[in-house]
Amino acid sequence: MKKANMNRREFFRTAAGTGLAAAITSGLSIAKAADGNSPTDPNKPAKIEYPKVPTRQLGKANVQVPILSLGVMFDAVDNQIILNKSMDWGVTFWDTAHGYANGRSEEGIGVYFAKNPDRRKEVFLVTKASGAKDSATRTEKLQTSFKRMNTNYVDLYYGVHGLQNPADLNDELKNWAAEAKAKGLIKYFGFSTHSNITECLMAASKCDWIDAIMPSYNFRLMQDPKFMEAIDACKAAGIALIAMKIQAGRPDGANEKPLDKYFLDKGFTEGQAKIKTVLQDDRICTACVGMKNVALLTSNVAAVLDKTKLTQSDLDFTGSYAKETCSGYCNGCGICNAAVAEMPYVSDVMRSLMYHHKYGDEQLAKEVYAQVQAKVNCRIAAVDYSRAERICPNRNEIGKMMAEAEKLLA
Repeated sequence: MKKANMNRREFFRTAAGTGLAAAITSGLSIAKAADGNSPTDPNKPAKIEYPKVPTRQLGKANVQVPILSLGVMFDAVDNQIILNKSMDWGVTFWDTAHGYANGRSEEGIGVYFAKNPDRRKEVFLVTKASGAKDSATRTEKLQTSFKRMNTNYVDLYYGVHGLQNPADLNDELKNWAAEAKAKGLIKYFGFSTHSNITECLMAASKCDWIDAIMPSYNFRLMQDPKFMEAIDACKAAGIALIAMKIQAGRPDGANEKPLDKYFLDKGFTEGQAKIKTVLQDDRICTACVGMKNVALLTSNVAAVLDKTKLTQSDLDFTGSYAKETCSGYCNGCGICNAAVAEMPYVSDVMRSLMYHHKYGDEQLAKEVYAQVQAKVNCRIAAVDYSRAERICPNRNEIGKMMAEAEKLLA
């Protein structure tokens, strides 16, 4: 590092780039890297002493989980280093799904556990029943997940991956969850939701058998009073809330320079500030972030290790910015899906665009788009979306976005 003495805020800002990763590579501990007065011997690399990310209770369950969790949405077979490094930092909540990376996400976790069997008990392992519509399929997918991941149980199982209809929280699902718990196949049960989120959360708050929910949750959604009421209801019911889509990427890929500049002046990147905003809400147990490289992992770890609180002025700024720039962002309300009878998956296509533009994950974007394409009997771009555009709360140009998605992802 160029400066002999680096204050704590400057250190965490440097961590957003290559400084922290470089410090780790050179064999320095974070504590020593942050203290310019710590002596080092370049001929004798020091043992790396990694601080661990803080933990919070998982809803009403008597278990603590790290407040930053690893979204393993990628091919983990060829990316074992991110699993190793996440363990170093105490990022031991691993979230995957049956369908991620055509199964290679779960297979990569299985490779890791095969090499490090003692570490299975250290990991809070989560997976999802991608595409399952009934109990038999759900059981089949869970058994496949076990084989891939070299385990005979998962800590948390999302029996519905992407719940849209609250009516799917029925007795069949409840009974399946109870039986899976009784057999020791899963410890906790829940679902993820990207669309019609508020209604799904409200319905779940009345179900005493739901342990955890993974909804989209970010500084944009936090401006919706009804959504926040649903979050309150789930918290009151003791349901653990695992935040996803924290970065609130816009499907149009627009750069959020004003937000970035505001927080860089305070010592954080835009991405770090978005994570801190979510985790400053103690109703959230953990923030699940897709992290495919060590630089991103270390940047996010730096954000959660830093104890600096965002001020009310900071939160007011993000709130105002969210309202001013809502066009181009899909909040997952699901209104558009109900408005277009022949293509009731508009929000899923919007999500595929977000994966492409904001995450830079073309493979995942194409997978999500292909799943929608397989469900409809029409050309997605040829549908009339004018009614959906009229009722969209963010006034998104849905027809234009559907045409873009078809061009990029079909």
